[in-house]
Amino acid sequence: MQDDRIPVVAAVGQTVDRDGEPSAVDLAETAARAAFDTAPKLADRVGRVSFVGIVGPGPYNHAPASELATRLGLDTSDREVTTIGGNTPQWLVNRAAADIAAGRAETVLIAGGEAMKSKRPARPKGPVPEQPDPVVGDDRFGVGPAETAIGLILPAHIYPMLESVQAAAAGRSHAEHRAFLGRLLAPFTEQAAKHPCAWSPEVRTPDELAEPTEDNRIIAEPYTKRMNAFLNVNQGAALVVTSLARARAAGVADSAVFVASGAGATDVWFPSARPHLGRSPGIAAATGGALTAAGLTADDMSLFDLYSCFPVAVELAAIELGLAVDDARGLTVTGGLPYFGGAGNNYVTHAIATMVERLREGGGHGLLTGLGWYVSKHAAGVYSTTPPARGFVAADTSGEQEAIDATALEVALEAEGPATVEAATVVYGRDGSVSSAPVIATLADGRRVVAGAAPEELASLAGVNLVGARVEVAGAPPSYRVVDGPS
Repeated sequence: MQDDRIPVVAAVGQTVDRDGEPSAVDLAETAARAAFDTAPKLADRVGRVSFVGIVGPGPYNHAPASELATRLGLDTSDREVTTIGGNTPQWLVNRAAADIAAGRAETVLIAGGEAMKSKRPARPKGPVPEQPDPVVGDDRFGVGPAETAIGLILPAHIYPMLESVQAAAAGRSHAEHRAFLGRLLAPFTEQAAKHPCAWSPEVRTPDELAEPTEDNRIIAEPYTKRMNAFLNVNQGAALVVTSLARARAAGVADSAVFVASGAGATDVWFPSARPHLGRSPGIAAATGGALTAAGLTADDMSLFDLYSCFPVAVELAAIELGLAVDDARGLTVTGGLPYFGGAGNNYVTHAIATMVERLREGGGHGLLTGLGWYVSKHAAGVYSTTPPARGFVAADTSGEQEAIDATALEVALEAEGPATVEAATVVYGRDGSVSSAPVIATLADGRRVVAGAAPEELASLAGVNLVGARVEVAGAPPSYRVVDGPS
C-alpha cells in the first residue's frame, strides 16, 4: 500500500471555555488552531473543511465551514456541514479516510463546536457567507407519526424507554436498575476527572449518580439528571486527517495514528417499529464490520469509547460487542456525554481526538462508536498505532442493512384492544408528579402502537416499569389503561 493512500489522524485539538461567551465557530477555530500548532505544514494542504452540524442557536449556522475556513485562511472551496447526529464525526472520518485511500483527497479538516452554555448566536467575524454550506449526511427525522402523535420526541424520554427493556430483562425494578447504572457510570466520572477539557471533572460515587435528591431528580424512569447527557457546554474539537506520506512530509508521521477501518449502519429507523427494543443490530453491523475490516476483534482493543448520551447506549454497544460493562479496559476515554460534556453532535470529535492522544501515549488499537437520534444511525472506527496490513478498509454492511430493514414492524396510528407493553417510562415534572407515561406496545395482531397513559392512570404509575404488562389501548392518538402488569 502506497503511503499517499494510507489515512492517518495527524493532528488534533480540543478546547473548553467555562467562563466566556464564545460562539460555536469560535470554539472550533480555537481547536483547529491548536491542531495546526502541532502540524503547521498541514494547514496549507487542507482540501476540504467538514463542520459538524451545530445544535445550539445561531442565525449564522448555515455556513460554519465557510466561516471557519475564512478565519483560518484555508484555500479551499470544498466546505460542508453535517446533518444532525452524534454519529457524524466518525462518519466524516470514515469518509475522509476512504477518499484518501482512493486518491480522491489528501488532507481534510474535521471540526465542530457547541456553545450552548453561551446561549449566544454564532456571529461571524467578517462578511456573512451568502450561500449556505452544502449539507451532508442522513437527514431523516428521528421519529415517525406514531411517536409524534403523542409528543414522544425528546431523547430524554425515548432513551429511558429503551432502558426499561434492559431493566425488565435483568428482573430489576427501576430503583434497583438505577443502582446498577450508578455502578456502570461511576468509572465514567473518574475518566472525566482526568480530562483537561471535561466540563464536569468531578469523581462521583454510584450512589451520588443513582440516588434521587433535590439536585438529582428523576427526569424519566429510571434516569436521574446525572444519567443524562449534559448539553449546556462550551466545547470545541478538531481533527486533521491526511495521508501517511503527507504526515511524513509535514514532520508529524511519528505521532500520527492510523485509521484502520470504518463502518456504518442504521437500526430500523423509527423506534416503535423495531422488533427487539433491547438489542441494536445496527451497532452490531457497524462495530462488527469495522473490526472484521481491520482484521481484529474486541479482545484486541486497548481502548474503547462507546457512545454514552444515555446509559442504555453504552449497554447496547457492550451487548453487541460481547463486553462486560465493567470491562477492565474501560468503556470511555473521555468520561462520556453526561460528565465530559454532551457537546451536541460534536462529542465524538472530542472522543476521536482523545483516542488519538491516548493511543500515542500507550500504543495499541482503539474502537470508537457514535450514534444519532434514538440508537438509530451508527458509525464505528478502529484506530491503531500499527500500520494496517491492507491500509484503510471501509466495511460493506449492505447485506446486514438489508436484513435489518426487512424486520421493521407495522405501526398503528390508531388502535383499540389489548396490547402487551414492550418499552415504557414514567416522566416526572419538577414538582415530582407524573406528567406522562408513554409506552410502546404490541397489539394482538402483531402491529406496534405508541400510546400515552390515560390521565386517571398517571398517579398510579409512579415508579412502575410496565414492560410485560397488559394494557387496553383505544383512540387516536392512542391512550392506554393498565389491565394487568407489574406494580
